Amino acid sequence: MLASLGLDVASEAVYRAMLAHPQDDVAALVQRLGVSEDSVRQALDTLSELALLRPSHERQGELRAVSPDVGMEILMARQQAELAAQQLRIEASRAAAAQLIAEYAELRPASAHPGVEQLVGLDQIRDRLVTVGRELHTEVMTFAPGGGHTEADIAAAKPLDQDLLDRGIRMRTVYLDSVRNSPATVEYVNWLAGLGGEVRTVPALPTRMIVADRTTAIIPVSGDDAAAGAVVLTGHGTLAALCALFESVWAGAQPLGEAAPKGTNGLSPQEATAIRLLADGLTDEAIAKRLGVSHRTARRLATELMERLGARSRFEAGVRSVQHGWLPGRS
Repeated sequence: MLASLGLDVASEAVYRAMLAHPQDDVAALVQRLGVSEDSVRQALDTLSELALLRPSHERQGELRAVSPDVGMEILMARQQAELAAQQLRIEASRAAAAQLIAEYAELRPASAHPGVEQLVGLDQIRDRLVTVGRELHTEVMTFAPGGGHTEADIAAAKPLDQDLLDRGIRMRTVYLDSVRNSPATVEYVNWLAGLGGEVRTVPALPTRMIVADRTTAIIPVSGDDAAAGAVVLTGHGTLAALCALFESVWAGAQPLGEAAPKGTNGLSPQEATAIRLLADGLTDEAIAKRLGVSHRTARRLATELMERLGARSRFEAGVRSVQHGWLPGRS
């Protein structure tokens, strides 16, 4: 029952028994639960490491189980810290991927690097996308930053999506959280889900990317102009890294049909990302681009967060964010 909070079955059983029968010692717990003494002692060690057991003030030298309301707060705080650490690892992966992308973005068409092909202009990109779509066998994974789709883009995409899903291709797409505010895009995504497509959202994405059958990736050479050109990557090591990046982002993304949960600090995922970007010194324009929202929305979001922090400058907002625990892992 508490496995989602990091407590194994044996440790949970001992914890519950100690709550119900606080006078029980190890021998009594062994008899009550019908398990070995080693199992009980190992569970006690686990509970102690999780701070669910504390020295008793009434019985010298003995341990007592903390109350459930305190214990669950401890477990949830621990889980939140683990999630923050995972987020830092994701950010490190994004940085590594961005560096890799930057290296390939500088390649010229005449480059003889194996596993790399450069596409110049929108026509070449579209032609290659059509070819990749026709040759798909199992799955396609996509990062789709940039906010909501236009009606024209949706109309052009639907026949291609329908063909892939009818062929049994697994489609997984990660959008920005901001698409939740685009009725046309939400309607399109619901249509896609009805055919078997899978869609999740995150506050920000490292780049636009399409990975086909885990063997071919297409990435734009410029984050500012996706039509300027792209690179097609087929090297095994590169694809392994990009697939790992996608799976990491996918695991932390939220299904579009579910409301984005707020963290223990009261921030939505989008707000948490915005405060991080704000503390990093990004302008409203840069924040708007990363979140896939308008410049006005980004400015309003930054203003509201600064007001909640009582900060008069972005530097002060960064300092107060750390003090409030809004920027885990920074000091």
